[in-house]
Amino acid sequence: MANSLSLRSILDANKLTGPNFINWFHNIKIVLKQEKKAYVLDGLVLEELSDDATNEENEAYRAYMDDLDQATCVMLASMALNLQKQHEAMNALDIILNLTKMFN
Repeated sequence: MANSLSLRSILDANKLTGPNFINWFHNIKIVLKQEKKAYVLDGLVLEELSDDATNEENEAYRAYMDDLDQATCVMLASMALNLQKQHEAMNALDIILNLTKMFN
């Protein structure tokens, strides 16, 4: 049976405005952990694969990139519009690094 519990509503109720960065980031980590995507924030960036990569390597890379994209979208959707515009060209890791510089 699939888990239908979604914690994303805590992000809807607590959008990032700037001063609430610490609480927002805590909530982001909770949501991504529940969705089994928190690992993308661990700082490990996968390099693009070579042409001779195996099917397993290609699948793992695609899964990682999909999870990174999903984490990025969750973050952007839970920010105030001005912060969304500043970060829309970044991935989840770069967003966190930049927000940490801005607000921490």
